[in-house]
Amino acid sequence: MSIFTGAGVALITPMHEDGSINYDEMERIVNYQIDNGTDAIIVCGTTGEASTMTHEEHIETIKACTGMVNKRVPVIAGTGSNCTKTAIYLSKEAASAGADGILVVSPYYNKATQNGLKKHFTAIAKSTDLPMILYNIQGRTGVNIAPQTMAELSKEADTIVAVKEASGDISQVAEILVRSEGRIDVYSGNDDQIVPITALGGKGVISVLSHILPQETHDMVIKTMSGDIKAGAGLQIKYFSLIKALFSEVNPIPVKAAMNMMGFNAGPLRMPLTEMEDAHKELLRQEMIKAGIKVAI
Repeated sequence: MSIFTGAGVALITPMHEDGSINYDEMERIVNYQIDNGTDAIIVCGTTGEASTMTHEEHIETIKACTGMVNKRVPVIAGTGSNCTKTAIYLSKEAASAGADGILVVSPYYNKATQNGLKKHFTAIAKSTDLPMILYNIQGRTGVNIAPQTMAELSKEADTIVAVKEASGDISQVAEILVRSEGRIDVYSGNDDQIVPITALGGKGVISVLSHILPQETHDMVIKTMSGDIKAGAGLQIKYFSLIKALFSEVNPIPVKAAMNMMGFNAGPLRMPLTEMEDAHKELLRQEMIKAGIKVAI
């Protein structure tokens, strides 16, 4: 059974000016997302700047988010690490905090083999009963989780149920679906591929775009899944330039700028990420206006 169907937002972590986490604003954003059609909240992922959090902050943010959501939609906690022991620790803590699932990125920097990936993910899966979404993003980790590896993992651990697929390779998406024989749900990890992946049989998207267009991103998935490919594709094309602007610098730099423009207090980024360059920010502002989004600043 799918953890969710539709559009899950890869939630930013709003910060105060001193770099501490702004939980009041996080609750405001969470409520805005749920009130406007978002189907799941993914907390402490890449977009949430989890890589700059201490373990204590990471766990506290997951706890805070599950309390804010209060079971209205599933909460999926990012618990990945390039250290298997750390990923197990974070996954157990996420379960204790009330998360409904975990998102586990492939180990970065140490570049495990496919055999190493299988051992890593299986060890994490066996440490908790929570359903796991693998996160395949070779551009950030240096390693691709092969479709055959995903298929084998789904047989070895029945809690490994899905993948956030951000390889950009549509043929690989098809191969995952063929090899896993229905055991692995596929979520697009790229906002510019929501409709192609959903049309192939994916369950939706884990999205950055959802921050600023939650209802429209949800609709893009649901219309496509219901067979109205023309309507889904129309939304994909309509917001294509906006999506590109949201990734004109490394995520989450642009989306935090966008949320600040909309009047949310997303706050600053933690170093080594820096504020968006003026030319890119102006391009993003113009694309938001074209999309009908009210820009406050």
